[in-house]
Amino acid sequence: MRIGFIAMSGIRAQDPELLKLGLTLPGFVERSKVVASLPSLGLLTLAALTAKHHHRQYIDVQDLDDPAISDSVLKEFDLVAISSLSAQIHDAYQLADRARALGVKTVMGGLHVTALPDEALEHADCAVVGEGEPVWPSLMNDFESGNLQPIYQSDEEFDLAQAPIPAFELLDIERYNRLTVQTSRGCNHSCEFCASSILLTQRYKQKPMAKVLAEIDRILEIWPRPFIEFADDNSFVDKNYWRKLLPELARRKVRWFTESDLSIAEDPELLKLMRESGCAQILIGFETPDPHALYGLETRSDWKVRQVSKYMSAIRNIQSHGISVNGCFILGLDQQESDCFDAVHNFVDESNLHEVQITIQTAFPGTPLYRRLLKADRLLEKHAWETCTLFDINFEPQNMSVKQLRKGFHELSGRLYSEEATRKRKNSFRRTLRDVVRQQRMSC
Repeated sequence: MRIGFIAMSGIRAQDPELLKLGLTLPGFVERSKVVASLPSLGLLTLAALTAKHHHRQYIDVQDLDDPAISDSVLKEFDLVAISSLSAQIHDAYQLADRARALGVKTVMGGLHVTALPDEALEHADCAVVGEGEPVWPSLMNDFESGNLQPIYQSDEEFDLAQAPIPAFELLDIERYNRLTVQTSRGCNHSCEFCASSILLTQRYKQKPMAKVLAEIDRILEIWPRPFIEFADDNSFVDKNYWRKLLPELARRKVRWFTESDLSIAEDPELLKLMRESGCAQILIGFETPDPHALYGLETRSDWKVRQVSKYMSAIRNIQSHGISVNGCFILGLDQQESDCFDAVHNFVDESNLHEVQITIQTAFPGTPLYRRLLKADRLLEKHAWETCTLFDINFEPQNMSVKQLRKGFHELSGRLYSEEATRKRKNSFRRTLRDVVRQQRMSC
């Protein structure tokens, strides 16, 4: 049988003014473009779990833009699996509708479908709720026997020790500037706005190091000098694990990126190993430099509140090791007022962050934030999933108007991503890198 794995990609803001700004500001959606162009690790993993006697094909949805081409491609399959984030779910539903109209069985999964499986079942033959790995073999068996069920959901947590090597061989490697590898799933923090793998798993879990290295070795077979993005919500929870993994990465001469909380800044040994192993950049969610606005953001504790006083020194410490910090900030938090835009701008300017990503607080379905704002009747449109881009507003702010939030975000984008501001940050980090190289030479 012929199985198609279709990845939705290419998310962009809906706000026309923001789109217009993006055309003239060099740094505006750089990180978002990178995320949008990443191949779907979930679909590649399901493809690896699919029996090899089936024909498997990975498709980027951008290759299906022309309906005539799309239909001719779709009807070649017996089954298609579609994965989508909320921002593109309406497009995914239209694609699923077209596939079913052509007589193709359709499966949908991902974070959005996990949150709203009944909505997905209006367009698909079945929905995968939660982690896909534990249910995919039985789903495929049911499909082959003509007994496909509407919902597949595992009663048990998936053990990452059982994870297969994703089917990287299905990719046209020339289309990507980085590939993803997952070392862990979940997060030890529980932020109310987070729509990541914590919606799929109830606990933080680590993939065995041998599994991770096997995936990287497989990538090296098809891409000699790869750039790896570790698809973790918070990589360095288990620092001893990384102390063993990093020397192995160094031996493989890969360059890599990941996301972490601030705790790595207090571990100079780990930072040294990260630099030596090819770490180019780390993204940290600072959220806001205002501690008052951080209260209540985490549903289990206020860990980030206690870290604010360390923000500046942490950035200096990490970047002094030659590792670029991409600082992520959220605008529109409940305790923020209209002065939050100046506060973020001043913090970025004073901290010498190499890169910065600003987003608007977004109520993603399935998150505690969405449930809270829905209960308070603060959602602008309950099913406007296309606004779940991190750059559009889908709720009523508490201490400013929608108009103030939009205007402030536009103006802050102009200030942070202007050619002058972008050049200043890059030049500052280049000087830091030169100092790092000079110190390394002197120590030899």
